Formats: sequence, C-alpha cells, structure tokens
Amino acid sequence: MKRLTLFVALALCMGVLMVSLTPDVSIAGPESAIASAITAQAKAAAPTKVEANRTITIAMFLFIIAITLGVVVWAASRTKTTADFYAARGAITGTQNGWAIAGDYMSAASFLGIAGLISLYGYDGFMYSVGWLVAYVTVLLIVAEPCRNADKFTMGDILSFRSNPKPVRAAAAISTVAVSTFYLSAQMVGAGKLMELLIGIPFKMAISGVGALMIIYVVFGGMIATTWVQIIKAGLLMTGATVLCVMVAAKAGFNPVQFFSDVATNAQIKEWVQIQLLKDAIPKEGFDYGQRFLEPGLLLKDVWDQISLGMALVLGTAGMPHILMRFFTVPTAQAARKSVIIAMFIIGTFYILTTLLGFGSAINVSPQIIYAVDKGGNMANMLLAQMLGNQIAPFLGDFLLAFLCAVAFATILAVVSGLVLAASAAISHDIYVNVIKGGHADQSEQIRAARITSVIVGAVAVIIGIAAERQNVAHLVALAFAVASSGNLPVVVLSLFWRRFNTAGIVAGLIIGTVVSISLVLVSPNMIYPKVVAAGAQKIVTALEAKEKGGTTLTDVEKAELAKAKAQYLDNKDGTSIMGLDKPWFPLKNPGIVSIPVGFLAAMIFALIFRSKKEEDAFDELYVRQNTGVGVAKAIQH
Repeated sequence: MKRLTLFVALALCMGVLMVSLTPDVSIAGPESAIASAITAQAKAAAPTKVEANRTITIAMFLFIIAITLGVVVWAASRTKTTADFYAARGAITGTQNGWAIAGDYMSAASFLGIAGLISLYGYDGFMYSVGWLVAYVTVLLIVAEPCRNADKFTMGDILSFRSNPKPVRAAAAISTVAVSTFYLSAQMVGAGKLMELLIGIPFKMAISGVGALMIIYVVFGGMIATTWVQIIKAGLLMTGATVLCVMVAAKAGFNPVQFFSDVATNAQIKEWVQIQLLKDAIPKEGFDYGQRFLEPGLLLKDVWDQISLGMALVLGTAGMPHILMRFFTVPTAQAARKSVIIAMFIIGTFYILTTLLGFGSAINVSPQIIYAVDKGGNMANMLLAQMLGNQIAPFLGDFLLAFLCAVAFATILAVVSGLVLAASAAISHDIYVNVIKGGHADQSEQIRAARITSVIVGAVAVIIGIAAERQNVAHLVALAFAVASSGNLPVVVLSLFWRRFNTAGIVAGLIIGTVVSISLVLVSPNMIYPKVVAAGAQKIVTALEAKEKGGTTLTDVEKAELAKAKAQYLDNKDGTSIMGLDKPWFPLKNPGIVSIPVGFLAAMIFALIFRSKKEEDAFDELYVRQNTGVGVAKAIQH
C-alpha cells in the first residue's frame, strides 16, 4: 500500500506542478490565427520544405539498415525458444536494458516534436519533457521490480498470477493490442509523412518499407534483435542531439546566460509572440515579448487539460505494454531497477538537449520559418542542422541533415519493432497458447505462433497507417496513453498491491477503463471536426477580404492563403467528425482526468462485489515474490 500511496501522490503532484507553472490565461494558438500575421518579409524568406541531399541521405539510410539487419541475422541465430523471442532469455544486463528502454521511449516525436513545440511556444513545449521524465520515476518506484519478479513475458502473465487466467488473459490481450495498435499506427503515419517530406519517398511506399523492415526485425530476431536495434538507435539519437547542441551552444559562446538572453532579445521571436501568439496588432508599451517566450502559458491554456495531460503522461508510461515487457529481459529485479535508473538518466539528458535545440532553433532559424515549413514545428531540428552546418561548409549541412534523417528513420524502426513485439506476444502467448491451447503448446508451436502474429500485426499496422494518411493522428497517440493509463495501469497496480483484487476487478477495470478512454477521445478535440475547420477558414477569408476592401494590397502569399482558406471552407462546411458530430462533446484533449479514476473505481467496485477468497489468499505468495524474487531468481539484498 505504501507503493500505491506513493503512486497516487506522484500523479497528483505532477498535475499540480503543471497547473502551478501555467498562468490563468486564455491565448489562441496559431491554428486559429490568420497566417498573414507573419510578416511578408519572413514569408518571402521562408523555405517551403526541407531540402535534403538525396545521395547522401539514401547512403546514410542504407548504412543504418545494413547495421540493423546485421543485428537481426546475429539475433536470429540466438532465438530458439519463446523465452528468447519474448524476453531475450532474460540475459540482457541492466545497463543494456536501460539503453534499450531509452531507445524504445525516445521516439521521433520526442526528437522532432518536442523541439518543434519549444521553437514555436517556448517554455510550454518543455512541459512535455517534464511529464515523460517524471513518468519514469513512477515506473521505477511502482512497477519495475514487481513486474520483473512475475517472471513471465506479458502483462497478461502479471495479471493472471492469482486470478482466473483465461478471461484475464483475453481482456489483457485486447487492451494490449488496442494500445499498441493506436500507438503503432501513429508512428507509421509519422514515418510516412517524415520520409515523404524529407526525401520525397511516396507516403504509401515509405510506410510499406518501414512495415517490411519492422516485420523482419521482429519475426527473425525477436526481443534480442529489437533490444539491440533500440540500443543502436539510442546511441545514434544521443550523438546527433549532442553534436547539434554543441553547435548551438558555440553560437552563444557556451554561456547559458547569454543563450537565454539571446532568446529574450531576438527580434523575430518577439514579433512571433506579439503577433502570432498574443495577437497584439500594436505592441503593448513596456511589455517584454521576448521574456514572455520563456514563460508558461503560450500553448497550455486550460487548467483541467493540464491536470489531465499530466496524469496521462505520468501514469500512461507505466501501463505501456512494450515498456512493461522490457523488465522481463533482465535476470534480476535489481537489474530491472538499474535499467530504469539508467534509462531515466539517458532520457533526462536527451530532453534537456531537445530543450536547448528548441530554443536554439527559435534563435537561429526563427519561429516564422519553422512554422512556414511545418505548422507543428516538426522540422525545427532539421532546419537547424542544415543551417548551422551550411555556415561551416555546404557539405556539412547536407551531411548533418542526412544523419538526422537516418536517425529519425532508425528511431521509428526501433519504436515500432517494440510495439509489434508487444502486440504479437499478447495475441500468441496470451490468447493462442494460454487461452485457446490451455497452455499446452511446445516450443516450436509457440515460436511459430509468435512469428505469424508478428507478420499479421505488422501488416495491419501498414494498412491502418495508409488508411489514416489524411487523418489527424494526434488522437491515436492520445488513445494509446489514455488506454494505458485508464485500463492497463489500474489493474496492474491493484493486482500487485491490493489483497482483495480479483478476476472480476481485472476484467472490469480493463474493459471499462479502455472503453471509457476510447469513447472520450472519439468525442474530444483530438478528432477532426470539418465544420470547426470551416469556421476557422471562414475567419481567415473574412479578415483577408476586409483587409483587401480597406485598400491594402494583399501579398502573393496572402492571396494564396485566401484561396486556400476558401477551398478549405467549401470542402468542410457540410462535414462531420467520424462520430457524426459538428463539434467536440468532451472539451479536453486528454481524457485522463476522467478515465483514469473511472478505471480504478470500476476495478475496485467489481472486485468488492465479486470477492474471491481463493484469489485473496494467493496474494501472499505474489507479495513475497514481487518483493524478494523468491521463485524467480536469487533473493535481492535490500
């Protein structure tokens, strides 16, 4: 119960922290702004895309692919049993697993997305880094050691230790597949868009290529290959981020005071904050717009959304199936703790680097240009690398950009491989082997089932990714974290630390938490609402037409924007969301503040209603096991 209390306290503290750091302001974001507010000069100077040297970039891609395929060949020769396939035979050291966890967690979204958010919104982008870092404190203190001492492969193994295994494994598998699929689909779509934008590979071809490689990695190399691909990727990502940070720091004379002074005094940042973020057509006398960029409140506005987001970030990670699986790859609980500590150090360092890169991009590239290339800011690091490299030598700019493209590609491969492995393990190990076959399947049959399901999951991910090309995929990520924190985590925590928990509570918590979180996301602002889009486009049309009628000649960029807004209005004015709604029913982007308590309450209520003395008595064995390792490995010295 001490761990459970600490768990709840961490979640609340994170929510309070995010609220306390965010002033009570209501500021519209750039999506609702008239893009013509960006100065004509900045627009004229801004590139429309990142121009990568294809020869160097493709060569870098092939080099990365060759290295990782070599790892797969090596791993395939060592993958003989289900323990090899799912958990690398438990032979991964704590240090290696720490790097693998970091590689699994530091996605392309972290490297490109967080830096981009900081480059456009300043301090608020950093809050995402804080949330994910604190999440690993939760993982370390709550689930790392107990999960390792379950001595199995999947979340279903943990939950079924003292419950009726068939319904529990089936429910756990469904939840795992839901989380993995949504998260995987988002990564696939991101991969397709990234490759399409950077080197001109068609979207469908890019997704198919990534899908084929991840299937090869998982099918032939299993957890061994996935682990080492993640380690390699983490090393490459840290190298790229460090080199770029050194170049940024050198511009400020390696003086942090000077660096942030440059942020606060940068003319383009001031203009961006004034016009694009705060909508002040006339500068307020005595107001420091540059300093405002270093303060919270430019992106994160709603207090309840802050709390909800904080809860999802802190608690969702500890419920991610592909993260939980990593604790089964180490030989002892002590190694599990060590791996989390190492991962926290690497991830923490990485997020500090991305913070510097975000502000560095704002200084050296400008928010205006970053926004013109990609409204989400995802190309900030790419633009920064090319610009700083070109200032030294044109070849260096091309090389740095190609290297970062290859790193982003490797990052996507590492993350999706871990997700495919988690989903396939849930289907093959939990449903096929333990539910359908009743646990009676030999090693060869289990391996064959694991590989077949890996191919199926990978193929489905490719199909979903292609189908979602023109959709806003933000809700996919939201779904993954919402389901993980609302369905998975409550039942894992209660199963490990509450004596009265049982089968009824597990099944109810998984199903109700998952359904509620998915339902709320489907009616939240994460979805596309055509009529809302049309209303925004109409505002742009009205403003620009009024400007033109007032006698001001529109720039070429503004004329193009006007035409685009008119077309956008016509395309969306009669549409509805996927749920048939004109506007969101649920006001928050993340449902965590509602769905997480519902998941916990549902699990606890059903456990109390349908009590099982047999399962309650089995808690003693689980409690001893999770704290000592008895029955799994040598007892840990505390």
